[in-house]
Amino acid sequence: MQFQQLVYFVAVAETRHFTRAAERVHVAQPSLSQQIKALERELGAELFSRARGNVALTEAGEALLPLARRILADTDTARLEVQELVQLRRGRIRLGATPSLCTGLLPDVLRAFHDAHPGIRLLIEEGGSHDLVRELARGALDLALVALPLPPAAPALTTVELLTEDLVVVTAAESDPPGGGGPLAVADLRDEPMVMFRHGYDLRELTVAACRAAGFEPAFTVEGGEMDAVLGFVRAGLGLAVVPAMVADRAGPGLRTTPLAGSPLRRTVALAHRTDVAPPRAARELRRVLLAGRQGPV
Repeated sequence: MQFQQLVYFVAVAETRHFTRAAERVHVAQPSLSQQIKALERELGAELFSRARGNVALTEAGEALLPLARRILADTDTARLEVQELVQLRRGRIRLGATPSLCTGLLPDVLRAFHDAHPGIRLLIEEGGSHDLVRELARGALDLALVALPLPPAAPALTTVELLTEDLVVVTAAESDPPGGGGPLAVADLRDEPMVMFRHGYDLRELTVAACRAAGFEPAFTVEGGEMDAVLGFVRAGLGLAVVPAMVADRAGPGLRTTPLAGSPLRRTVALAHRTDVAPPRAARELRRVLLAGRQGPV
């Protein structure tokens, strides 16, 4: 049974006339009649009675008509669904990002994307870069914003550098500024109590590596928090933290920001997806938007 045969069958059933049915579906009447006869042979039953020039549905035709209409309707629905996805009227994007990027970069980008494509659902997964790499590997995300370099055991991912951002020191606004208030070197953090992110955050590993390179182990008063928790602990005076400048700029009152001098700490953020699986159409469009606005050091 062919799809086009069902189209011809429904046309004849609704017009009760072979010539008018052929005109409706834009096919020659002999071709339409041949396809109806082929359908009848395949089904083993006549679908129309053609006595004295009148065309009427047989019992078999009456049984087939609602089924054929349903198949044609489902096909139209499928065609529309696919067209809406291709034309970005519908769809879903599963995007992973670190909390700092959810706070600093994504709100404006996602607002612009949503205004342009309101039918696309945006599902955001917050986490450290290592966590997001694992989620990409198991197919739980379409795209992720992760810090480079990737972990040594990372799966095959395609990455494109998106931005490089400076890291700064944040302290409680009411506390005495470290180093007298001027720019700090990493070595100046030697005897300062620090609030540290949980394992899995690239900021944790980058900060600890920088302290060790300066010849000391950092001292943590609190560790294990997410971005909002870390900023809250700093506001409470529990210690300082090293965070992206983008986050510090949006952190609100209660914090003092101090730049890192000398060889400033920076991190490079990349947009990643699995190499073996192409992102869906909607995710590819968001990727294009993000890369179009890529920036250098911030």
